[in-house]
Amino acid sequence: RREQARLKASVVEEDTEEWQKDPNFTGLERVGGVDLSYIKGDESRACASLVVLSYPALEVLYQDCRMVPISAPYVAGFLAFREVPVLVEAVQRLQQEEPQLQPQVLLVDGNGLLHPRGFGTACHLGVLTDLPCIGVAKNLLQVDGLVRDELHREQVRSLQKSGEAFPLTGTSGKVLGMVLRSCNNSSKPLYVSVGHRVSLGTAVRLVRACCRFRIPEPVRQADIRSREFLRK
Repeated sequence: RREQARLKASVVEEDTEEWQKDPNFTGLERVGGVDLSYIKGDESRACASLVVLSYPALEVLYQDCRMVPISAPYVAGFLAFREVPVLVEAVQRLQQEEPQLQPQVLLVDGNGLLHPRGFGTACHLGVLTDLPCIGVAKNLLQVDGLVRDELHREQVRSLQKSGEAFPLTGTSGKVLGMVLRSCNNSSKPLYVSVGHRVSLGTAVRLVRACCRFRIPEPVRQADIRSREFLRK
């Protein structure tokens, strides 16, 4: 908790890049995605996957998939301590081997500010790499009074088409993220939250711009590749 609080002080919740301020993201050329896949029954190893896609074409420019040892146990609310170290290493390898392909923003399969202590995996990775980061979760983390009750389900059903969204406001009054319908073909929403060096509005626009299917392409490609690596 102390370490989370110390790192949280460095989180920047607003746009810091010129491309973020442009409605069309002019100047954005490379979007990264990260994912970890585990073998069923083996908690000591995982496949860490980092991909970089071109923008706006969303074609894979770079991929790094490898088996990594996982030393920290899973503890709810502290997932980042288990997963972020190996993701930081993947980013550092890219910076050393192919610096010209460094992503200008990272999409993380997980939460950012939408977290019991306001410091999820996307914040943790963002602060340690100093890259803009966005949390993209498939399920609602029930924090600060947020619950998946009938009212929430009703609001989700009200999202009729791609790009429609509503804010997640906790009982504290703070907006912790947005619920986004990311494509017309899936009524299941995404839970988007700020990681680091990006505003919530920009985060939602970029996630939507990266979606061909429900899951944004950088995270989807990282996931596909890590599962394929494990299968082989």
